[in-house]
Amino acid sequence: MHIASLHLHPLKSAAVVDVVALTVSARGPTGDRRWLAVDSAGGFLTAREHPLLVRIHAQDTDGALHLSAPGMDALRVPQPSGIARRTVRIWGDVVDAACAGAMATDWVSRYLGFPAHLVHMDDAARRPIDPAFGRDGDEVSFSDGYPLLVISQTALDGLNARLSRPVPMARFRPNIVIGNSAAHEEDQWREVRIGGVVFDAVKACTRCVFTTLDPVSGARDPDGEPLATLKTYRRTPEGITFGMNLIPRGTVQLRIGDAVEVIARR
Repeated sequence: MHIASLHLHPLKSAAVVDVVALTVSARGPTGDRRWLAVDSAGGFLTAREHPLLVRIHAQDTDGALHLSAPGMDALRVPQPSGIARRTVRIWGDVVDAACAGAMATDWVSRYLGFPAHLVHMDDAARRPIDPAFGRDGDEVSFSDGYPLLVISQTALDGLNARLSRPVPMARFRPNIVIGNSAAHEEDQWREVRIGGVVFDAVKACTRCVFTTLDPVSGARDPDGEPLATLKTYRRTPEGITFGMNLIPRGTVQLRIGDAVEVIARR
């Protein structure tokens, strides 16, 4: 098995960025889901309720977030100094995040059509991983719950063989796509080694209506696909699963082609 492709999501729920390498540390890939749109009360916003988010292109480069979207002028948002902060809520967690500033607030509010703000997870922000699945001191970014998500390419191939209209891997927003494996090989992992670093495979990723959004247009599939088909063969007591969440046990740079070695299975 090997890494077939690598992906970043600088702004949660915005467009996927394909990369040839990524640096992984405790919170996950550098530059992955470190930015978040929130409402006026500090509640996190995702494309589940606000599909326009997937049409934002966000690039985290040269110490700033570069934003573009249909009908909007491009905006460069410098990494906040951390002086102005906002308490935000993401799922059951409360995070003290850095405010991105008035220009970012104006941009995201005009684009979404309601008051919204942009925040950044800097080094001072802390968000622990659910202790039921992680160790003391484990942290995560603004991802749904874990530092990385991995999916086998054959899992998507098997799904697309069941669909009348194939869907891209971007529907599922993984960081790592695995090639040359059995379909859903990741279901059986407990520990894997990638790029010389061990990753704990802690929890299968449960799926929701986000998968029914076209990752380019933000349009929702009229037939509820691919979620409707996944329900027929990927339903578990925990929910409909597709992919595996990982926690890294070291810092490493991953590249396309790196070998994936299973250390322990469930």
